[in-house]
Amino acid sequence: MGTIHELIEAQGRPGALAADINRRVVDAAMRYMSDEDGDVGFVYSGWAQAALPHRRLPDDETWQIQTEKVTLLVEPGKRIVADGKPVSVGVPYGSRARLIMLYLQTEALRTGSREIELGRSLRAWLGRMGIPHGGKSIKEVREQAERISRCRLTFHIQQGGRAGLLNQHIVDTALFLDGDDPAQGSLFLETARLSETFFDQLQRHPVPIEEAAIRAINNNSMALDIYCWLAYRLHVLLGNRAITWKALHAQFGGGFSRLDHFRPRFLENLQLALAVYRDARVDVSAKGVVLQPSRPPVPPKIPAKVPTP
Repeated sequence: MGTIHELIEAQGRPGALAADINRRVVDAAMRYMSDEDGDVGFVYSGWAQAALPHRRLPDDETWQIQTEKVTLLVEPGKRIVADGKPVSVGVPYGSRARLIMLYLQTEALRTGSREIELGRSLRAWLGRMGIPHGGKSIKEVREQAERISRCRLTFHIQQGGRAGLLNQHIVDTALFLDGDDPAQGSLFLETARLSETFFDQLQRHPVPIEEAAIRAINNNSMALDIYCWLAYRLHVLLGNRAITWKALHAQFGGGFSRLDHFRPRFLENLQLALAVYRDARVDVSAKGVVLQPSRPPVPPKIPAKVPTP
């Protein structure tokens, strides 16, 4: 989507708005282009093909999404209640859950360890991602952290005539502390250890992404999903690849029962994702979208040459 970036560089924000480009898209591109932080994040490739729900489901409802190569099943965990039956806490959902998952995966690969320090570290990272520390935001983060640590997920991956199954909790151990301060809430995840199976798959199949891009679209779960999908798909293509509206609806349209309701929402979020992935080459057609070979958002590292003696 070079046009909007080139337009902003040549004429600034007023010029882009005068060209009748959506204000949200222009602002996302502006935030991304003005961000000088070059930090890199990571996401497991399975999440780039099948993601969490965008909106809250009933707390006892299981989430399932099936795409061409991946089926994702997320089962809600339960919380023990004194003198009562265990209650379902619900599956993780929305942009906050995605940001927490991104933090867990990035930290695990950065440190090379399943053990991840949260609490202050997570708060600091979310602050870098543009998420406020107090009030409603911290309450949402606490809720999604608990949902993530208690849920159970299954990735069934079909590729090249072979099938693989990842059936595991995201984290093996988590520590919940009852907060004494009512304003801070309770049961906030302080430490966690990624499950061995999930950590192994993450190490084998990481997708590098730009944290600057995540910051620019941090409140939009579908745009985040589309960005991660493009980061995973575009740079490995050998030629153009058409994706039908039916396939796009299956992957991104959870919560949209009608295709004609999903299509305009997808296009809005596709433009947001392209605003933070400058080198992405994607065309829209009547039948869906056409992906074209593109440079990845994070250039691969080239090993340094050893001088010849």
